Amino acid sequence: MDINYILNITLTMLQGAKMTVLVFFIVIIASIPLGFFVTIIGKSRFKPVSWLVNIYITIMRGTPLILQLFFVYFALPDVPLIGPYIELERLQAALIAFILNYAAYFAEIFRGGLMAIDKGQYEAAKVLGFNKIQTFINIIIPQMIRVSLPALSNEAITLVKDTSLLYVISIAEISYVAKTAVSRDASVFPFVLAGAFYLLLILILTLILRFIEKKFNYASKSL
Repeated sequence: MDINYILNITLTMLQGAKMTVLVFFIVIIASIPLGFFVTIIGKSRFKPVSWLVNIYITIMRGTPLILQLFFVYFALPDVPLIGPYIELERLQAALIAFILNYAAYFAEIFRGGLMAIDKGQYEAAKVLGFNKIQTFINIIIPQMIRVSLPALSNEAITLVKDTSLLYVISIAEISYVAKTAVSRDASVFPFVLAGAFYLLLILILTLILRFIEKKFNYASKSL
């Protein structure tokens, strides 16, 4: 194994890492707000809405992400009535599956964060003259985020590893590049290099998330 081979594989792996990072950021940016929205509408007193939310969360959390990915990419275009109008590229299908899946998990995390807030906070806000919207925005949401941050961080780290599932629909992320190189070159080095890339990405993300948690906890204590 010469230095040129290592450099070539590393450069190719960097291209796969770009796709991994792209999917990660798009899914995080889209699924966190969607998860929060799902949490809010799930608290609706209109039972059919809350039932639909519970069904959605149960399906997303109760079935493997890889099956959801297969369904969106392979099966959704064959669904009667709506199928003929759906044309999804690989990346589009992957993003839809990942966003819907992670939004369900984030929704449950936010729900747990809301449940962890003492009801006395609502009463105190009422005494101070806050209306429901002011209470929710200024008091409840900041506390919910503080409580939810560790779980959100864990899911974000899991997302980095879950992007490896993209290889099953031939999206050229880290795992796909590694598997292709191993099959072509009969060498396990690309797998080792892929592992190093994932470790590096997760290390960087962990440091960023810890920094955010410390800043948020400091801001909360200073209020």
